[in-house]
Order: sequence, then structure tokens, then C-alpha cells
Amino acid sequence: MQTVVERELEMQLVLSPERSIPVPAKLAYRTEDPFAVHVTFHVGSDTPVNWTFARELIVEGVFRPCGHGDVRIWPTKVNGRSVLCMALSSPDGEALLEAPSSPVAAWLERTLRVVPPGTEHEQLGMDDGLSRLLAPVAGDELWLQGRQDDTPDAGA
Repeated sequence: MQTVVERELEMQLVLSPERSIPVPAKLAYRTEDPFAVHVTFHVGSDTPVNWTFARELIVEGVFRPCGHGDVRIWPTKVNGRSVLCMALSSPDGEALLEAPSSPVAAWLERTLRVVPPGTEHEQLGMDDGLSRLLAPVAGDELWLQGRQDDTPDAGA
């Protein structure tokens, strides 16, 4: 069964040190994609902007700067309030967003209760799939027996 943990919140798109604009966003975590988080930004166009990156980035980014390349996350204070900064970079441009720390941390905690760290692989069903793939089927014994009969005798 798939579980989805979502949280809508308002982030701030930082345009300059003195100016930012509000951006409605939705954080989503799906157990069918247990290593990833999805963030949808509603930027006033017909099509929202979607980003997907490792949940581990937010887990670490709540406490200390992390990430490199396309997604970087770090905690800081802005005007006395705790925020989580997200620097996003793509071929289409770059953006610096600030999210209030408390709602992000509460949402993240919910995702960690649904799928604790280190258990993500269990959600993928790989063990069950491999077991089915590697399970013997009728006729395997005959095929294996035939292969052993075809093998040259090492002592000859």
C-alpha cells in the first residue's frame, strides 16, 4: 500500500537581500519512491515547477549545510526566525528559496515515521522480486541434471 505525506506551505523566493516574494509550495513524500522528496512550486504560471531530490538532503540540511550542484540546503535565521534555505540550479536558471523550519521539520518527521532511515529499500519490494525471479520452477532440476551430464569429467 502506498502512503503519501504532503504539506502545503508558503516559501519565499529571494530576489535580493532586501526583496523576496511568496511562493506557494507543496512538499510530498511517497513510499513508492522512498529515497526521494518532491517539491512543487506554484509560480503563477499554468504549469507548476517540480523538483525531486534525495530525502537525505533535507534530513541533513535541517541541521547543517549539505548538497552540491543542483540542490543545496542549509538552516539559517532570517529576521530572528528559523528558516531552511534551498538553492536550486538548473539549465533554466537558479533560485534561492526560504522555507519556515518548523513546518518542514514536522513534515520531515512524519516521513521518517512512515519510512525510517535505512529501511527505504524495503519499500521497493526488491527482495520479493528477487525471490520470485530466483525461485526454482518446474523442470529446473532436469535442466541442471542435463548440464551436469554434459560437463567433461575433470579426471579424464
